[in-house]
Amino acid sequence: MDTTNKLIAAAERLFDRHGFVATGMDRLTEAAGMSSRTLYKHAGSKTQLMACILGERDRRFMARLDVGTVEALFKVLDDWIRIEGTRGCLFLRSNAETGGDTPEIAEAVRMHKTAFQNQVARIVATDLGHEDPEIAEQILVLFEGATHAAIYRGEGAVRAAQSAAATLIERARS
Repeated sequence: MDTTNKLIAAAERLFDRHGFVATGMDRLTEAAGMSSRTLYKHAGSKTQLMACILGERDRRFMARLDVGTVEALFKVLDDWIRIEGTRGCLFLRSNAETGGDTPEIAEAVRMHKTAFQNQVARIVATDLGHEDPEIAEQILVLFEGATHAAIYRGEGAVRAAQSAAATLIERARS
């Protein structure tokens, strides 16, 4: 693993676990096993590093969403939570921590959420055989809600959201 990828992996674990604000540069250099000079050389700044991490997270998450049914969409969430944990959406947490006032982070969040919304709309259209923006919005809200409810309710939140989504899809078909 090259230095930049090693840094991104270590920083993502820390930011995901402890948050953007609470993760200091000393903690990052220790976790990545590099000097602060090397860290700054490869990351630029803590904000640039966070934007890079969000970009990598987006790439990994969106790659999983190449599915054709709403049921499969929630299976992706169930798998993601099992692998990544139940700490909620890193994009929304990062945006909340910075108050939406950090342009690099706000832009990464905006791009991810727009791409995610478009992908959910595509999945709903594929599943139903036609576009339905209202159902797509409802499925998106169920997915986002399950992501955050899983923090305190566990994986059962995903199953509950999946069941509600199945009901919406079934009604939209009839």
